[in-house]
Amino acid sequence: MSGTESDVSTVRLSFQHFSWIDYSIFVIMLGVCGGIGIYFGFIKKQTSTKDYLMGGRNMKLVPICFSLVASFISGISLLGIPTEIYLYGSSYIFTMIGAFMMCIVITTTFIPVLHELQLTSAYEMAWLPIVIYVPALAFNQVTGVNIHIVSPIVCLVCIFYTCVGGLKAVVWTDVIQTVVMIGAMLLVIIKGTVIVGGVDEVFSRNWATNRLEFPSCNLDLTERHSVWSVTIGSTFYWIGNIAVNQSMMQRFLALSNVKMSIRAVWGFFSGVILIVSICSYSGLLAYARFNECDPLNSKLVLAKDQLLPLLVMDVLAEWKGMPGIFVAGVFSAALSSLSTGLNSMAAVVLEDFWKPFFHKLSQKQTQILVRSVVVVLGCICVGLVFVVEKLGSVLQLTMSLSSASMGPLAGIFLMGLFLPFIDGVGALTGGIAGLITAWWVAAQSQLAQARGLLTFVEKERHTFNCTYNFEPMTILEDITEGEVSYIYRISYLWFTGLGCSVTVIVACLVSLRSSKNKIDPRLFAPFLRSWLTHKYEVEHMDLKSTPS
Repeated sequence: MSGTESDVSTVRLSFQHFSWIDYSIFVIMLGVCGGIGIYFGFIKKQTSTKDYLMGGRNMKLVPICFSLVASFISGISLLGIPTEIYLYGSSYIFTMIGAFMMCIVITTTFIPVLHELQLTSAYEMAWLPIVIYVPALAFNQVTGVNIHIVSPIVCLVCIFYTCVGGLKAVVWTDVIQTVVMIGAMLLVIIKGTVIVGGVDEVFSRNWATNRLEFPSCNLDLTERHSVWSVTIGSTFYWIGNIAVNQSMMQRFLALSNVKMSIRAVWGFFSGVILIVSICSYSGLLAYARFNECDPLNSKLVLAKDQLLPLLVMDVLAEWKGMPGIFVAGVFSAALSSLSTGLNSMAAVVLEDFWKPFFHKLSQKQTQILVRSVVVVLGCICVGLVFVVEKLGSVLQLTMSLSSASMGPLAGIFLMGLFLPFIDGVGALTGGIAGLITAWWVAAQSQLAQARGLLTFVEKERHTFNCTYNFEPMTILEDITEGEVSYIYRISYLWFTGLGCSVTVIVACLVSLRSSKNKIDPRLFAPFLRSWLTHKYEVEHMDLKSTPS
């Protein structure tokens, strides 16, 4: 036990001091978002469903790039990446290699095919309540305001501007929210770096505890971040997150031509690099600031994802309004993800559920339908935020199962682009097999972690110079990981690749029993089209020349 000045609970409460200026900034951010919805909903009206869902397919490149970055980087990322670096070191940063490989794949295959087919729906599976709940925790950390108050208010503002303004309102609020988000993070790291003593001091303190490191070259799949998992494994992970993600593809397809969409992919990649770099540095800064008194071991914060909000209140508290900008930035990321999900789900309901099974709607009826979907799903999300709060450790399990579902989905799309002999039955069977396998492995892995049977080595942390009293953490006895099967101990970065591989293998085996499929070359990757066309012509000629 260290220090004699005060108890840790008293110190914790002292960090919850939001001023009226901070609240004003937060309210202004919500007001601006609502105003954009009003502008595109009532002043610059959108006359068609195409305008509402796809921005008329003539959106400008720069706002789309901002929107792509804002849609992908949620509050979960802003708070989770610094915590990852703080606990496990800098190896996570190298997953950007997988992001680069994903960009190459998507620009040469997915974008040309989907753009030529002029599709509106690809697929969407969004865990929207979680997106709102995590930044609500940050708001609670810095203000003490109950999440039951702030979550519904923020959700309702988002529902309003998404419902009224459509994709254009979503994209332009994303632009503002991205600027606020980046600005907030820059404020934290600049002021924090000055307090710590400069960039050199930040890096030297992290170097001393081996937080600055390269991924290991170990071939073991259970290695959390190895050279292989951050390259091969994360490539599958990024393809699952971007290439087959409805909300992301909807923005790529909102541009007028393929060249613009390809530029948007690389613009998105540049933005993600910037955000991940800023968040990673903030994780290093957090350790440099708290290296003599770890807030986790001393229980100054009760959840790992509250590390960054604590840093914010520590370094920016004397600047009135600065904590407000940070909270506005975190919620901006959450609003962007929520509005993106709602708009995308409206497109999915219309294209994948209504049009194939029900009668054709008039222009006005279609707009009523898609807006109603936004409102209904948004209200469901408001209710589910209260449910998510009660899930506890199940929350991590739920997010893990969501991640595992990306693999089979990516496998189905990749087969559709590259393997002409796969038929519908094979793809469906493979998808089901891949989904069951990935879910089972992910679930068993999370259950093993929850029971303490599977742990990951964290970087060293110290509490030798704390200025408050706290109860020392109980050191648990080491538990051998031999009790957990090898397959359940593989890195989380392999979950997507596992599901994808099982899907493709099973689909190939099942499709061997089928007859030849009728092939439309437009559905396949561009570099395969000429071969497929030539193959079809040769087979057609052979049939004609066969004597009767």
